[in-house]
Amino acid sequence: MELFEDDAQGNTPEFTVSDITGAVKRLIEGEFSHVRVRGEVGRVVVARTGHMYFDLKDDRSVIACVSWKGQVSKFRHKPEEGMEVIVTGRMTTFGPQSKYQLNVESVEPAGAGALMAMLEARKKKLEAEGLFATGRKRPLPFLPEVIGVVTSPSGAVIRDILHRLRDRFPRKVLIWPVAVQGQNCAPEVVRAIEGFNRFTPGGALPRPDLLIVARGGGSIEDLWGFNEESVARAAAASDIPLISAVGHETDTTLIDYVSDYRAPTPTGAAERAVPVRVELMAWLEGTAGRLIRAETQMVTLRGQRLRDLARALPRPETLLDGPRQRLDVWSDRLPAALKGGVERRRVLLSEVSGSLRPGVLRARIDRAQDRLEDRAGRLVPGLARARQRKEEALAATARRLRVEPISQDIARKRRELDRHAARLKALGEARIARAQDRLDATDRLLRSLGYEATLERGYAVVRDTAGHLLTRRTEAEAAGALEIQFADGRLRIGGTAPSRAKSTDKPEQGSLF
Repeated sequence: MELFEDDAQGNTPEFTVSDITGAVKRLIEGEFSHVRVRGEVGRVVVARTGHMYFDLKDDRSVIACVSWKGQVSKFRHKPEEGMEVIVTGRMTTFGPQSKYQLNVESVEPAGAGALMAMLEARKKKLEAEGLFATGRKRPLPFLPEVIGVVTSPSGAVIRDILHRLRDRFPRKVLIWPVAVQGQNCAPEVVRAIEGFNRFTPGGALPRPDLLIVARGGGSIEDLWGFNEESVARAAAASDIPLISAVGHETDTTLIDYVSDYRAPTPTGAAERAVPVRVELMAWLEGTAGRLIRAETQMVTLRGQRLRDLARALPRPETLLDGPRQRLDVWSDRLPAALKGGVERRRVLLSEVSGSLRPGVLRARIDRAQDRLEDRAGRLVPGLARARQRKEEALAATARRLRVEPISQDIARKRRELDRHAARLKALGEARIARAQDRLDATDRLLRSLGYEATLERGYAVVRDTAGHLLTRRTEAEAAGALEIQFADGRLRIGGTAPSRAKSTDKPEQGSLF
């Protein structure tokens, strides 16, 4: 027994631990050099070096995964705990811990359900922070001087925006080119929004008064860059009012919730950004017309009021009748009053003293008489001059109240209104012509895509005698008779004698086979 045991041990080669781990490493990496694995993400750890470690599990097993810093930077979707994903990479081993692991090179959500779950989680997080609150949304400027557009410079979106702005109200537009899908989309959009906000107002490159973030329609994967948390936070932190126009009307992304206004399409964003210049001009013309009518009516009313007051004023020549009459009365009474006064003073003088000399009193009386006569002579010319000044002031006021300048201004405004009306009519006719062309093109497209063209390629529509559409073999077997519509007419089979009839009735969708 000892001999056999010694022989058995002598025939078995000895391996070092490194030999065994190296062989296992070569075996695993050779057999599983490129694999795709589907599972649920467990714990996720990001090291200081930027490497990412996470678990991938199902209901029975767990596999450790590792992604190096360079690989993590290329991920379109970062793995999050609880997220169902499909990872691509290669199996490898880690000798110091005697474990195998999956080196993940790319991560994809396992269908739209995973993406929607991730989107819903981000939406709840941002909503809890108050970024969706209506109170934090700012009003858009009525007529911005400069509009900043964040979009791809080569797509149809920027052409639609520029065309609509040119049609409605031409404004200065600054375009910040970005990728609108892919892994570069989110960081470039964030840099564009932050870059526009860093512009200096009144600088060499003007700061926009309004931002438009736009992209055409697409799948949820194509629009995912606008669902990134960094994009939503950059839009919420923007000091410039922002309009989101990502996708079509039915598409919704996170940036739509945090923006100040969500437009259904990029063209709708341009329509919301500026008013229609022609309508604004028409409104201004209408307002100017109402202002002129109001001024004319005010001048008319003031003129009538002035005329009414003028009729209430006395005539200029009657203003001196009362003073002249009083002057006559006083002139008649004056000599007697003077004599009476002299008599009273003579008596008083004789009473108080005999020291007063009559000559002095006589001289004073003479001087007073001279002053009285002088003032009586100056009274009539003074009244005449005052009347003349009043008449001249009244005439000057009447000259300033002429209506000829207002009439001339009304005529000029009427000529301008006729000119703008002619331009508006020409623009309307041109727009109607373009709309008619588009309608004709759509009609031609409808005819080319109609079901009659499908019938020309060998398809047919099957109905029963009551006209109900048949789409299953069992329904056709149960029917007593069939009516089949071809490209050139209808054929009845079974029941009454077959007949061919032309028909233009359109079948319901799904009736072709």
